Amino acid sequence: MTYTSLKSPDNRNYQYELNVAHLYGNLLNTYGDNGNILMMKYVGEKLGVNMTFDIVSVGDDFDDSYYDMIFFGGGQDYEQSIVAKDLPSKRLPIDRFIQNDKVILAICGGFQLLGQYYIQANGVRIEGIGVMGHYTLNQEDNRFIGDIKIHNEEFNETYYGFENHQGRTFLSEDEKPLGKVVYGNGNNKEDGTEGVHYRNVYGSYFHGPILSRNANLAYRLVTTALKNKYGQDIQLAAYQDILGQEVAEEFNDVKSKAEFNH
Repeated sequence: MTYTSLKSPDNRNYQYELNVAHLYGNLLNTYGDNGNILMMKYVGEKLGVNMTFDIVSVGDDFDDSYYDMIFFGGGQDYEQSIVAKDLPSKRLPIDRFIQNDKVILAICGGFQLLGQYYIQANGVRIEGIGVMGHYTLNQEDNRFIGDIKIHNEEFNETYYGFENHQGRTFLSEDEKPLGKVVYGNGNNKEDGTEGVHYRNVYGSYFHGPILSRNANLAYRLVTTALKNKYGQDIQLAAYQDILGQEVAEEFNDVKSKAEFNH
């Protein structure tokens, strides 16, 4: 049974509402990535949105017509193996969700499971649900760990994060990377890519969590979901206006520290 894990306060006047499905949030929640939920909530409320987050987990139905956004996090191989057995039951509605251009943020294991398959560290192949074309191989006695910076040419945005993954992901021809690596390893340390951007699916290996260090991406996700639901002509506050000067300065300080370390 799905249950609401987080929602906006009831004592405010909201212009809009967004319902977010947190896929397997009780199982896939390592490296503090649940902080992405908090950042979505923060940005949404700044835009006048009543945000509701539901845990949709093992045995639950996923109603793609009800939800406006998905967050799909990562976990250890054991938890991801459990999720991989249940996820096929949700394949059709997740595929419809993607094809209808709804917003998904998928981190690490969630990113991998949306693809064709991934190979665990022990060599065991775990099937993804194949709604996207990428696949993930393993590597022996090595992990990609450390600070990383990428640049998204389409949006002319730069994203900062911390990567910690054993898998090596390779994108399909119809997928774009979330960004090109400026420093760090990225998807596979071979082709200079990091993450994925397909329709309105955004996948990444960035932990930290990604949205707390990249408020511009959080704003992009939430505003895209709002425009999908309420129309492209919806009038929304600008990015700088909802962040405020104090938050913007703190965000820039994080970026400066990351640059200093490299």
